[in-house]
Amino acid sequence: MAKYLTIIFLSVFAIACVKPPDYPIEPLIDFLRLDKNTLSQGLDDQDFVLATISFTDGDGDIGSSNDSISIVITDLRDNSINTSATELPEVPSQGAGNGISGEITFRLFQTCCIWPPQFQQAPCTPSSNYPVDTLRYEVFIRDKAGNESNRIVLDPIYLFCD
Repeated sequence: MAKYLTIIFLSVFAIACVKPPDYPIEPLIDFLRLDKNTLSQGLDDQDFVLATISFTDGDGDIGSSNDSISIVITDLRDNSINTSATELPEVPSQGAGNGISGEITFRLFQTCCIWPPQFQQAPCTPSSNYPVDTLRYEVFIRDKAGNESNRIVLDPIYLFCD
């Protein structure tokens, strides 16, 4: 019996000695996955890609309680900001004293192909000369204190232009 109590005590003691994670106060993100890598050109938001990133934040102040942009998605073709997913849900501060970690999944909606200048073609019109455009997005997040995470580039998304 004493042998079992010693084993239980040592197990509980070892668990109690585990140090909680020590994350920096600036958010840190990593790219995890895209649910697919193709889109059809257009502006009706019927087609989209789900992108998933992981995050850590030492002071746990991820999320937005106002109209500020907390997730910044930049289209690297023309450096425009994608506004389809700009706010992270507010994370309750209870229990976030040691930092938080998790995953964020957001939608990247269909967009128009950007033609090379020599085509002199209106956006969102079909092109047999340029059947596929490649989308590359840079992403970072901003916490409530204004701390910005590292910047990551998502895997390419192929946009069908025809």
